[in-house]
Amino acid sequence: MSDTIVHYVNKDSFDAKEIEKLTPDQEKVFLASQKKLMWWKFKRHKIAVVSGVFLLLCYLSIFMSEMLAPYSLETRNTKYIYAPPQSVHWMHEGEFIGPFVYGFKTKLDMKTLKRVHSPDINQVQKLRFFCTGDKYHYWGLIEGDFHFICPPENGQFFYLGSDRLGRDVFSRIIYGARISLTIGLVGISISFTLGIILGGLAGYYGGWVDLVVQRVIEVVQSLPSIPLWLALAAIMPVTWSPILIYFGITIILGLIDWTGLARAVRSKLLSLREEDYVLAARLLGAKPSRVIGRHLVPGFMSHLIASATITIPTMILGETALSFLGLGLRSPIVSWGVLLNEAQNINVVALYPWLMYPVVPVILIILAFNFFGDGLRDAADPYG
Repeated sequence: MSDTIVHYVNKDSFDAKEIEKLTPDQEKVFLASQKKLMWWKFKRHKIAVVSGVFLLLCYLSIFMSEMLAPYSLETRNTKYIYAPPQSVHWMHEGEFIGPFVYGFKTKLDMKTLKRVHSPDINQVQKLRFFCTGDKYHYWGLIEGDFHFICPPENGQFFYLGSDRLGRDVFSRIIYGARISLTIGLVGISISFTLGIILGGLAGYYGGWVDLVVQRVIEVVQSLPSIPLWLALAAIMPVTWSPILIYFGITIILGLIDWTGLARAVRSKLLSLREEDYVLAARLLGAKPSRVIGRHLVPGFMSHLIASATITIPTMILGETALSFLGLGLRSPIVSWGVLLNEAQNINVVALYPWLMYPVVPVILIILAFNFFGDGLRDAADPYG
């Protein structure tokens, strides 16, 4: 007689969370979206977060350069040519006064025939905030005279000194940020357009299209960058207006820096074009432009954004180098490269070292973009 095997069935409700014993933190991670995971990982990169905030503030400043600068772009103080930087003080002879600077006492050195400016502690000049000062045209359109900080009444405020025409270096650095920072954004738009289109065609079609694009990339990359910049910049007529030169330099930078992105897009598309969802899109009649732009490129958009943060500082450096050599932007346009062009003479730098201050924001912006790009690259792979 065989024994009967009883089949037991548990009729209790099944709770996957109870079986897995997920903690609240684990549940939060498992249910989070891709974007939220990327944001959490990016926040863990503290230097990248600080760099991102710094870059955001810098780019916001270009919308109100006229108000941030104590002087307008054209203001000249002929009595204070090559005036040294003025330190901001709060206390005078043990008494709290608030932010102020000491005025200058100027004398002529009869041996060198050079004006010598030295602080006069008897001239206490209080700075003004949220005040009216030099008139300007906001973005060349709206006339105004409001400034966040103004020089003292009947006094001067050269926080970073003045140049050979008595112009405030600090104000010109603020105005120069508008050109130097935006030229990278405009240039990257041109570079990304060329890189995505040519790299996308090469990776999607392959064959002779890929062969032609690859040979073009190799030719462009084999050319030395600086001589190529100089040659292209020298082609532009000297009679062009400053705005045409600005767009000319931007187009030159965009035409040179697209090759690396094109190869990255090509390699990605070569691996993704055989996926099932791409085949499904083709069978449904989607055009190649839609398959590339709608289905393939968004799949690695995070990598493209990280690549942009590396390319933008390259373009800023390119503009700075061209303008420093006198072949890029020229006055009356003001950029950090144009400001550094005045510091080419080593004798001038030895006597007036504050003319080298425009190199400081260039270094800070390049470092910030590199740290920010590192954070974005890590965040692009939140499961890594």
